[in-house]
Amino acid sequence: MANASRTAHPALVIFALSVGAFAIGTTEFASMSLLPFFARDLGIDAPTAGHAISAYALGVVAGAPVIAAFGARLPRRMLLIGLMTVFAIANALSALSPSYPWMLLFRFLSGVPHGAYFGVAALVAANLVPIEKRALAIAKVMTGLTVATVIGVPVANWMGQVLGWRSGFFVVAALALATVTLVALFAPRDAGDPGASPMRELTALGKSQVWLTLLTGAIGFGGLFAVYTYVASTMIEVTHVPETYVPLVLVIFGVGLTLGNLGAAWAADRALNRTVIGVLLWSAAALAIFPFMAGNIWTLGLNIFLIGIGGGLGTPLQARLMDVSGDAQTLAAALHHSAFNIANALGPWLGGLSIAAGCGLVSTGWIGCALALGGLLIYLAAIALERRQPPRSLMAAE
Repeated sequence: MANASRTAHPALVIFALSVGAFAIGTTEFASMSLLPFFARDLGIDAPTAGHAISAYALGVVAGAPVIAAFGARLPRRMLLIGLMTVFAIANALSALSPSYPWMLLFRFLSGVPHGAYFGVAALVAANLVPIEKRALAIAKVMTGLTVATVIGVPVANWMGQVLGWRSGFFVVAALALATVTLVALFAPRDAGDPGASPMRELTALGKSQVWLTLLTGAIGFGGLFAVYTYVASTMIEVTHVPETYVPLVLVIFGVGLTLGNLGAAWAADRALNRTVIGVLLWSAAALAIFPFMAGNIWTLGLNIFLIGIGGGLGTPLQARLMDVSGDAQTLAAALHHSAFNIANALGPWLGGLSIAAGCGLVSTGWIGCALALGGLLIYLAAIALERRQPPRSLMAAE
């Protein structure tokens, strides 16, 4: 399959895949900023509307392993087209939601293709290039998601204010259909893997290195979300700046996320383990100083940029999963995004507990630091176990 993939033009394929990542990133993050608008229109309060965000994340967690296990035999091009078609329909239905229960259902369905799409797209991108460039190829696909935090989310929010919240979801549906067209035109026509089966994919779940890598992401990446979720409230209540400053700081975060994604991928192609360790240490340090930087808009902006760079953890861990999952590549790659959605739930939950306990909004920085260090300890344990009993299929990461 890899040889067939390399007959396609890598730049065009990666562009097509990144458009899909842009669509997914836009709907994932913009739905948070559109929450007040659809809450008011559907006659519910903000906390209740927040369940629509959780429904999307639940769809990601539930859909990724199921689709990956049962779709592994399909040609990857066909699977990508099918996933983005479902994603387009579900987002269009979200825009047409007549009531809150329907909104919950359609947001859940929108999340179902998310993890499997990114997992399959990462495998396609990695097969387009030599192995020493695979992390950078994956990162270029993921750049679509990070750029969405810089461009897609602010535009969707603006459209929600001017044209109504439904327009934001319609735009995502249009982007998904554009992805379907681009993938159909440019993605390599592979024959699928006739030897693949749900049972073969499930062998990934029996590998300790797969679980430890997934746990590294689920715990270590949670620190970033612990701060990101409450950054708007922190700016208003601690930094004491107008609400109009919030989008600017979120854009700064998105720029840091984009640069961190590309930089970590470049480093991972040269020394994978050291890159993961370095990014987790960077995140722990950036999150630890958040309480001391939050009082001034300039220092806060710099700190949020540094925290965003720590978001480069995703691509090296995706490459690591390719090394340790053996023949169960599709399921392991998809589970990677389930793990990151667990981080998306864990970080805000622990941060919220700290705030509710009276520790203040800036305490999310300490929570985030602890999570980053927790992810680091898990990854160090994985390396130690690997060196004691190195798996045959694992390629040298250093």
